[in-house]
Amino acid sequence: MIKQAIIPLAGLGTRLLPLTSVIQKELLPLNGKPNLEYIMEECVEAGIKQFIFIVPKDRPTIKNYFFNDSFYTKLIKKKKDKKLKKIFQRIKKYQKMIKFVYQNKPNGTGAAVLKCKKYLKDKHFLMLLADDLIVKKNCSKEMISLHKKTQGSVIATRKVERRTVSRWGILGVKNKKKYSFSINSVIEKPKLKEAPSNYAIIGRYILPKKILSVLKNQKKGKGGEIHITDAIKTLIERGEKFYGNIFKGKYLDSGTLESYVKSNLIISKL
Repeated sequence: MIKQAIIPLAGLGTRLLPLTSVIQKELLPLNGKPNLEYIMEECVEAGIKQFIFIVPKDRPTIKNYFFNDSFYTKLIKKKKDKKLKKIFQRIKKYQKMIKFVYQNKPNGTGAAVLKCKKYLKDKHFLMLLADDLIVKKNCSKEMISLHKKTQGSVIATRKVERRTVSRWGILGVKNKKKYSFSINSVIEKPKLKEAPSNYAIIGRYILPKKILSVLKNQKKGKGGEIHITDAIKTLIERGEKFYGNIFKGKYLDSGTLESYVKSNLIISKL
């Protein structure tokens, strides 16, 4: 069973400036609730019992968000507002589920995962990127179901326009079915001519714990960062089974100002 979820939260959020100069992007509200909470709700519904948050030490905003008991206790006592109490209970329920790991400098998803080494217990774990929201259907639950069926690692994916493949991690497709396929290659942000398909990686992964040994010896890739996709590529070349999950939900990107506004409008209508 997949019981642990890693969520890297040490990014600078430069595409969302000036908002992210005062608040971390993962706490920006979508219809009154941070996008991070939507992702956590998805995970809990899928059976996740522990979250490992990778955060910067010099930005305690996420820790303060989930562990601000005295603020809520005083406010609830003063205001006697049932809505405030409900909000506090909603946030507080996550406290025992969260483990914080610190990353001083954001240098890639691979480096972030490597920071979690001593806390990972099982053969496989879930990793989610907080920029990517998938609503209407539970993507993590679909992926865990595919993992149970295949006993392999799983990556969430969807088709993108071919002209945009250079913006995505792209998967090589083999033995395609209606909602899944075997992955035979992965390329991070390829040129159009180099792209093996137009199935893009969306920020959900079920990864094997053995990926840690690959990451430990991995050289930096594009942009001087350690990419999780490079480690996945190595494992595929070694014969590790990876599957693409063509998720059924609606994908929302909240990583830019324009997409953040659009996501707010869409979620407000759900």
